[in-house]
Amino acid sequence: MLTPTKPPVDCFPKACRRCDKHLPHRPDPDPIRHQTVDVPAIVPTVSEWRLHRLRCGDCGAVTCGALPPGVPRGMCEPGLVALIGLLTGDYNMSRRRAVGLLGDVLGIDISLGALSEAEETVSEALAAPAEEAREYVAEQPVKNSDATGWRQGGEARTLWTIATVYATAFFITKDGSTAGLRGLFAKIKGILISDRGRQFGFWAMKMRQICWAHLIRRFAGFAERTGPVAQLGENLLLCAQSMIHCWHRVRDGTMSRSEFQQVMARLAPVIERHLEDGVRLGVRGVSGSCADILQHRLAMWTFVRVPGVEPTNNHGERELRAFVLWRKMCFGSQSERGCRFAARIMTVTHTLRKQKRHVLSYLTQACQAALRGERAPALINATP
Repeated sequence: MLTPTKPPVDCFPKACRRCDKHLPHRPDPDPIRHQTVDVPAIVPTVSEWRLHRLRCGDCGAVTCGALPPGVPRGMCEPGLVALIGLLTGDYNMSRRRAVGLLGDVLGIDISLGALSEAEETVSEALAAPAEEAREYVAEQPVKNSDATGWRQGGEARTLWTIATVYATAFFITKDGSTAGLRGLFAKIKGILISDRGRQFGFWAMKMRQICWAHLIRRFAGFAERTGPVAQLGENLLLCAQSMIHCWHRVRDGTMSRSEFQQVMARLAPVIERHLEDGVRLGVRGVSGSCADILQHRLAMWTFVRVPGVEPTNNHGERELRAFVLWRKMCFGSQSERGCRFAARIMTVTHTLRKQKRHVLSYLTQACQAALRGERAPALINATP
């Protein structure tokens, strides 16, 4: 329910619905609440500064008045700049559609060039908050990481996310190599939940959790084959599904962690034996996959022993979804400046939503601070 902005209207029944007896207007301590929502006409606030040019009576020089400190040099004040950043960044709206929306809804006539300048202003205002989020996620005891493709001026790039419960950071690198990924982490600290990508090899295996959703999809692929491979896939799927079912019971409180650990003490060796059987099959595309999974043996069961660790990387994959849609609609960014804007605006907006903070208000405050030459408000200002 929303907070009413008008005084509530009390509606009392006139008579009993059964016997038609008059009913006195006694307030119900818990009435049914019906709310309607409307949007008033949005009228932009337009400020005007008149710069007067005066001629000196002695030397004849003409001097023009200067804008007061804190007045933007362009047409966009902080609130409009923040809205533009939200539309073209977080909401993945093309610049032309953003220009159309600002004209249709707000009656603001703005050029594509002014829109681009506003994006740069937002990007610079969010540089420090985005770095704050990156430092925060690097320090956390549990984090998810995933990647997807990105484009910069038609050239391939890699988009990474490092996500925690309270914050998310995005990075765009030239490639998906180990060197590029390792440079994103201020510290190699905590448990990393990810897929089995080789680029994560610099992280200690005992401090990793590989994604069981990926493994289950691989096992399903085995089950679609024929003969011993199909049987192997069915065996692995049965075990994995039983494990996930028990894990869901742990999450909803119907099974204790100690009970789950007892179940896994019996089930984990069975899964590993099935994988060893797969290695011995000597089937191309199957045995090698089973061997690779076993090389990650220490990272298969971290979620069993460490509270707060999930068996899947669904969190990291969900964080990337908005960027994937952005890439499909706009084909990435055309410049390094555009990549910086994309990573910063998405880092800040995703983090704000995780903290249940008002996104546009924060962006406006950050742009106001930048205009005054001050630091943006803290992005990580509390603990979960």
